Amino acid sequence: MPAELMSRARAGDGDAFRELIEPFRRELQVHCYRLLGSFQDAEDALQDTLLAAWQGLGGFEGRASMRTWLYRIATNRCLNARRSASRRPAKEWDVPGVVRPEPSGLGEVVWLEPFPFDGDVPLGPEARYEQTESMSLAFVTALQVLPPRQLAVLVLRDVLGFRAHEVADMLESTVDSVDSALKRARAGMRRVPSDAPPPPSGSPAEDAVVARFVRAYESADIDALVELLTDDVFISMPPMPFEYQGRDVVIRFCANLFGAGRTFDLVRTRANGQPAFGAYLRTASGERHGTGLVVLTLAGDLISAMTRFEKSVLPWFGLPRSLPAR
Repeated sequence: MPAELMSRARAGDGDAFRELIEPFRRELQVHCYRLLGSFQDAEDALQDTLLAAWQGLGGFEGRASMRTWLYRIATNRCLNARRSASRRPAKEWDVPGVVRPEPSGLGEVVWLEPFPFDGDVPLGPEARYEQTESMSLAFVTALQVLPPRQLAVLVLRDVLGFRAHEVADMLESTVDSVDSALKRARAGMRRVPSDAPPPPSGSPAEDAVVARFVRAYESADIDALVELLTDDVFISMPPMPFEYQGRDVVIRFCANLFGAGRTFDLVRTRANGQPAFGAYLRTASGERHGTGLVVLTLAGDLISAMTRFEKSVLPWFGLPRSLPAR
């Protein structure tokens, strides 16, 4: 961190401040997302963090790195948000023309949103998770049910690899308290399914599964879709709480979705490091209207989960709200 740049920032030079924090902006946004589970909430928390850092720069004494100091601010802003904010409520079923089957269960993390993540965030030497695992929808969902302080400790220690004394300083706590919170968080962490590992991102194996899924989905071929699903495949659709577990009920759900001649075009992207698609409903006029984002969780050469998000998230992934007629 050049001393001249810091001096200019302390003197009120906004450009110098932005240059100081720019290397950390993306990873701080990802950190806020892990803690909050919402892309929009993470962006709000990031802006609060940067404002607090700008206002508090005079108090930065350099005893820790700039990165650690920023993580301290971001973590505490997110904890305050989790304690004070009323999370977005669940929505009723709102897919026109589709009758939903009776759900297997009702999800509690209805505020979950997808994140345009491309594996570009550094981890520390003590990190226990790989990048892709620590941003997967299953992992982020599991984090959300932890108490706020345990969540923060687990992310800082096991995901980012900060050392116990660093986390204790960030949370104005003690090493013993951090160690205790980490132990409770690990014990309370909802088990993420240990299916066969997904194929590497962008690999021929992943491309093959994705191509089969696109063919089956765009042609409304239920039999072809069945062949791609694990026995315990899982569908969720936040902010609607309805969840479907098991191949039979998932296929009933998909059959209802494709009923009455509904057909879709899929536009490929990635969300949370996973294959994802903008889903566009074909209309009689030839136009194709965005209905949502579908994110796949792969287990080997099969699909173990599908998560559907609302169409409002499409622009976050550079996807249009509709496609022209063809």
